[in-house]
Amino acid sequence: MALEFLHEAETDDPMLSVVNLIDIFLVIIAALLITVAQNPMLSPFSKRDVTVITDAGKPSMEVVVKKGEKVERYKASGAIGSGDGEKAGVAYRMKDGSIVYVPEGTTGQAR
Repeated sequence: MALEFLHEAETDDPMLSVVNLIDIFLVIIAALLITVAQNPMLSPFSKRDVTVITDAGKPSMEVVVKKGEKVERYKASGAIGSGDGEKAGVAYRMKDGSIVYVPEGTTGQAR
């Protein structure tokens, strides 16, 4: 009888289930860290400049620009062609699909 008491079943130990939960959480944390390290917008180690455009062409469009450690967000106002400026020239689409830009105020013809 004394020998049976010393060889108790391992399945009855509640600490084994806690150890298994800790292992699962460590794997999840490692996967999240790898994901964050590979994302250029979230990675503090990335020295690249990154530009992300969401909902392109829609009124809810947003542009996120990361230059070094500085992150700037630009939201579309929904207005098209608004702002200060002046006409700089005219662009023409040729039959072959190329685009030719002619600056304003040039004297002479395009060849």
